[in-house]
Amino acid sequence: MILELDCGNSFIKWRVLHLDEVRLISEGTVDSDAALLVCLRNVPGLALKHCRLVSVRTNEETQALTLMLGREFGINVLCATSARVTSGVRNGYEEFERLGLDRWLAMLGAFHLASRACLVLDFGTALTSDFVASDGEHLGGYICPGMPLMRNQLRTHTRRIRYDDVAASRAVENLAPGRSTVEAVERGCSLMLRGFVLTQLELATSYWGDDFTVFLTGGDAALVAAVVPQAKLVPDLVFVGLAMACPLV
Repeated sequence: MILELDCGNSFIKWRVLHLDEVRLISEGTVDSDAALLVCLRNVPGLALKHCRLVSVRTNEETQALTLMLGREFGINVLCATSARVTSGVRNGYEEFERLGLDRWLAMLGAFHLASRACLVLDFGTALTSDFVASDGEHLGGYICPGMPLMRNQLRTHTRRIRYDDVAASRAVENLAPGRSTVEAVERGCSLMLRGFVLTQLELATSYWGDDFTVFLTGGDAALVAAVVPQAKLVPDLVFVGLAMACPLV
């Protein structure tokens, strides 16, 4: 079995695959190393042979996780690293090692799936966009606050904004002007996400006309799917790139 991990700023997304790298055995999302261990111990018949991960956490945090996995399951952990060129995609950052690994792997996955110019939009703690030309050249991208950051900033700096996740989910069932604080905040933030997406589409169109593929990934991608009906919603896009960056043979 193969364990794959996407260690983000807020959560760890994990999945266990059969050795054929196709069949999914189990998957989930947790908020700590300890919670990950509990979930893995509960996977029936778990027998890990390989592990690969991508992490945007500190080196110390990532090392602690890899050591824990080695002790618990007796496996070596392959960690994705930055590169100037991988699988036909050329990193566009002047200092290529400073490009976030999650963004890099999402681009690898998108270009592999599309085989043409791509706009990659990732809706996580931060919202990122990246532009990959048809020849694999990364033209650069943008980073702005995602839904969790926008929501938390308003909750932190405005004392009277208090509501739970259930109320937040209900509030975005439509985008009419809010008639309560939760509706106003959640719908306002959702519209900001949509506005960002539209500007990225305009820019991509100025580069490539209609000859490009839009990929949506990340936990809040569904909030903007209606804005880009032609887009491909690929929740595991980072894992597609991870397999390319960390081949097992």
